[in-house]
Amino acid sequence: MTNIAVILAGGTGSRVGGGLPKQLLPLEDGRSILEHSVGAFEQAACINGIGIVMHPDYIACVEEMLLRNGWQKVSFIIAGGKERWESSVNAIREIERRIQDKEQRTKNKEQRIGTPVFQPIDDKPITNILLHDAARPFVSARIIEDVCKALETHEAVTVALPATDTMYSVSGNTTDRIVQDIPPRATLMCAQTPQAFRLETIAAAYRHALQDPHLQATDDCGIIHRYLPDVPIHIVQGDPANRKITYKEDL
Repeated sequence: MTNIAVILAGGTGSRVGGGLPKQLLPLEDGRSILEHSVGAFEQAACINGIGIVMHPDYIACVEEMLLRNGWQKVSFIIAGGKERWESSVNAIREIERRIQDKEQRTKNKEQRIGTPVFQPIDDKPITNILLHDAARPFVSARIIEDVCKALETHEAVTVALPATDTMYSVSGNTTDRIVQDIPPRATLMCAQTPQAFRLETIAAAYRHALQDPHLQATDDCGIIHRYLPDVPIHIVQGDPANRKITYKEDL
């Protein structure tokens, strides 16, 4: 089983301000938000490889960051899309392409040395993808390990915390909102990342999603829930420290 972490850093973080994308802004120790996020997965024993999805204007910054930190697990840096889900699709396609290239090289080698080219389908290695928001730099080793462990028996895994605030379902616009419903708090949880999947499962879900002209998604579990509703999404306990940096005050 191979676990590939993908750090989604394709946004510009306009709500934080400061000119640079928020994931490139420094924290108190001088290291950027992105460096903290990548570093957490670099140090996790269960992670076999890392990809970074970055806004195309700042890929050179990430390449310099890679050299400075000496990360050994980072295998690709690619451009993100306009929407978060587009960045996820780009990462999924990149991993699929790399797997296909590796399989083709293996077949070519086997043909040269005369060993069997084809193996039973059950022998194909399982690849998992963990999609993590770069703006969550404080993800813990415990969360990463728990997610990887859950992937041994589940096709889809997310991280979440029980809701502590009352949540409103509302209607109207930003200046005139009206409460429509107040769901029971016991049934609500606050989503975090990483969100993790069998590669073939999330790829299949996105293939369905891309046929939908009204596709809207704020996270990858939403894609599974809508387009592969029979796949249960297992929940790993989150951590309040695994917060998302959204506003300048969060720094």
